[in-house]
Amino acid sequence: MNDMDAPALPVALTAAEAAARLGVSRQTLYAYVSRGLLRAHASQGQRTSRYDAGEVDRLAGRRAGGRKPKEVARATLNWGVPVLASAITLLANGRLCYRGQDAVALSRSASVEDVAALLWDMPAAAAFGGRAPPRRKARGAMTDVSSDTLLARFAAATGDDPTALWQMDSARIAEGCGALLRAQAACLLGSAPSAAPIHVQCAEAWKLDKADADLIRMALILCADHELNASSFTARCVASTGASLRAAIIGGLAALSGPRHGGMTARIEAFWDTLDAAPRPEVIVRQRLTGGEGVPGFGHPLYPDGDVRAVALLDRILPHHAPWRRWIEEVTALTGQFPNIDLGLVALRRDLRLPAGTAFGLFALGRSIGWIAHALEQRADTQLIRPRAMYVGPLPE
Repeated sequence: MNDMDAPALPVALTAAEAAARLGVSRQTLYAYVSRGLLRAHASQGQRTSRYDAGEVDRLAGRRAGGRKPKEVARATLNWGVPVLASAITLLANGRLCYRGQDAVALSRSASVEDVAALLWDMPAAAAFGGRAPPRRKARGAMTDVSSDTLLARFAAATGDDPTALWQMDSARIAEGCGALLRAQAACLLGSAPSAAPIHVQCAEAWKLDKADADLIRMALILCADHELNASSFTARCVASTGASLRAAIIGGLAALSGPRHGGMTARIEAFWDTLDAAPRPEVIVRQRLTGGEGVPGFGHPLYPDGDVRAVALLDRILPHHAPWRRWIEEVTALTGQFPNIDLGLVALRRDLRLPAGTAFGLFALGRSIGWIAHALEQRADTQLIRPRAMYVGPLPE
């Protein structure tokens, strides 16, 4: 097909034109694309995408109230249109970006501390330059990490004062943010807070070599934030009340306790155990799918073409584990779904032979960075998050 034969869009809009027609920012426009609400079309000879005017107008009509209020409310909360303005993380076109920088690229070489400072919008030296706060050493490394034990340890090991709302000194707030992250690491590892790089602390506690420590570093960065997931939204709600950043982290940890969020890694571990006991894991996969059961750890609504975080981790892990690669590829071939970050973290735990539950622990430690970022941003907004409910119960007489 030559250029003259190529089908042309009826009316091709630039990103600025499409955003203006929808009455949203370009960042929100890209969020619509990441959620599958709008398609971005490559334009030959142009560096930027184009948007079908018809699709844009149809989306604008839906946003203008073409559905019942109840349906609009439900769709907004369920992977729907953006509900809060944020400059922290962008999910668009299959990419994950932290303040405009590609997260996968950052995970290749940046330190956990530098990425935390980027998300917190503060100098790394201000957050991590000082000595680690003198706190009591935890009671030993957890043999099976869970949200309850991690939450209890963190709550007992930290205080509200360093990041309370009344604390107005930016240097002390930055130092408090770094101290909270170090405290979270210490609680996971059962060690005293340390000024050493966090991935190095993990390597020392788990007796890992330099290459394995680098894999931990990468995982923590890839888990650092993921926009308004359930735990980050909870952290923002807590922060909007004027609570401390410590309280926001505790809220995030509580949100992780459910099986639909932080508990997913435990489900994957249980399924993987059945595969380890089978001579041909692919057969177990087929039997499960034939029986109408799903395989945990695959698919993500925001990454229809594959979770870039899982790709980055598994590219380093699967070359050493041919049987794992075969059954993972079998699931993708049969379902059309790709591995997500939860499966990537479980693969990392098994590859490094870390304690049970460490996949969850790494997720919680990395995501603490994002909880602090969202809490800081929400605190600056000064508005209480108070949505209204769509009442569906009996009406009063």
